[in-house]
Amino acid sequence: MTLDRRSMIAGAAALAGMACVPLDRSADGRFSATFRILERALGGRLGVAFHAPARHAHIAYRGDERFPMCSTFKTSLAAQALSLGQDGTLDLSERVTWTADDLIFHTPFTGERVAQGATLSELAHAAQTVSDNLAANLLLDRVGGPAGLTAFWRRLGDETSRLDRMETAVNFVPEGDVRDTTTPVAMARTLAKMLATNSESPLAAPRRRELRQWMIESTTGLKRVRAGLPEDWVAGDKTGNSGAHPGMGYLRGNIGFALDPSEAPTFFAVYHQSPVGAPIDGQRVDAAFAQVGRLLAEWARRLDSPLPT
Repeated sequence: MTLDRRSMIAGAAALAGMACVPLDRSADGRFSATFRILERALGGRLGVAFHAPARHAHIAYRGDERFPMCSTFKTSLAAQALSLGQDGTLDLSERVTWTADDLIFHTPFTGERVAQGATLSELAHAAQTVSDNLAANLLLDRVGGPAGLTAFWRRLGDETSRLDRMETAVNFVPEGDVRDTTTPVAMARTLAKMLATNSESPLAAPRRRELRQWMIESTTGLKRVRAGLPEDWVAGDKTGNSGAHPGMGYLRGNIGFALDPSEAPTFFAVYHQSPVGAPIDGQRVDAAFAQVGRLLAEWARRLDSPLPT
């Protein structure tokens, strides 16, 4: 799909103009202004949350507005599976089988494993790293379905995020519908709790390291927030996308963590939803997400080295 030349030039100019917006730890409003410029360049709604619990800092733009999760729920699903395996409720070595008739849209792992099946651990890994939809559904069947994952969020203190349906129905959330939604703030804080080194995490250290490694291995978000982070940072993430559905603007999401060289983590949740009926330009949105990554790095650095206003 294409955009007219004028729109592309205007969007590029707006993105370039972000470099002119001053950034300062003591003036979070300046970050909000930068996010607003980025949102205006993209059209639609942009939601952003950065959460740095070790530094007792956070910032958000449209942080409490609901956005469809799409596949970003799969990190929490993988964490829930690891938690249930840890306490013996779930046998992660259990092998699950399926048939070719069970395959749905986007099954890069399960589509290749029809003959042999996979363990629950392998399904959790595939749901996280390559966003395999059937892997997610097979795993949901073992953890109590969408309601089971929602209950997991509630136990973490997340009263906002909710999963109501399976893949691929989760990707259709018309405007005004709250099913299968979260907010940037809720998701960033939930990520922090799942990966925290304190008692808030439902995962013991070995399982936390496993989930973190799966997020690092994820391949679907390399052009989004991670693309804007410094090369010496370590990051892991999960993406989400919707298709073009009637009554719904196209959704692109990216959640994850970023570790600077001091290993102080910043957790992020970024969602963008285009206006209903607007053309889809995934490359342009990905470039904007990379710009959010650059802003995340700038924000985190200024937490350690505040500059005068």
